[in-house]
Amino acid sequence: MLPLRQSASSSASDDDQRYAGMDEKKRKRMISNRESARRSRMKKQKLLQDLTGEVSKLQSANKNIVSKIDETTERYAICAAQNNVLRAQAMELTDRLRYLNDVIDSTGLAAGVADPLLKPLQNPCPMQPIASSGLFKF
Repeated sequence: MLPLRQSASSSASDDDQRYAGMDEKKRKRMISNRESARRSRMKKQKLLQDLTGEVSKLQSANKNIVSKIDETTERYAICAAQNNVLRAQAMELTDRLRYLNDVIDSTGLAAGVADPLLKPLQNPCPMQPIASSGLFKF
């Protein structure tokens, strides 16, 4: 193995001394090959640095995306829980309303009365919102 060289000028003189006995064409070709190999190594090193930087950027972007996914998943879980509570409340209110209508029907209070409030399930406009008790604020 060749010893490490101290400077470029000593490198050139070493090359000259080493290749002095060779013909000129072969010496120039070997020097050219060394320069080409050096350029190739430099190019490869720069490419490696560029790719390393790109990996860092992509990892950072990936972390941001993962955190956004986690945040969205958490918000979805909260909304799903609130939706389940609202569905349960709607079912409970519907059951209460049916019960109250059954009580009204069984007691005969609604006989001949045209008040739509006493028969809310038969209301001509069934899509009216039901007022909440204020338990949940949005």
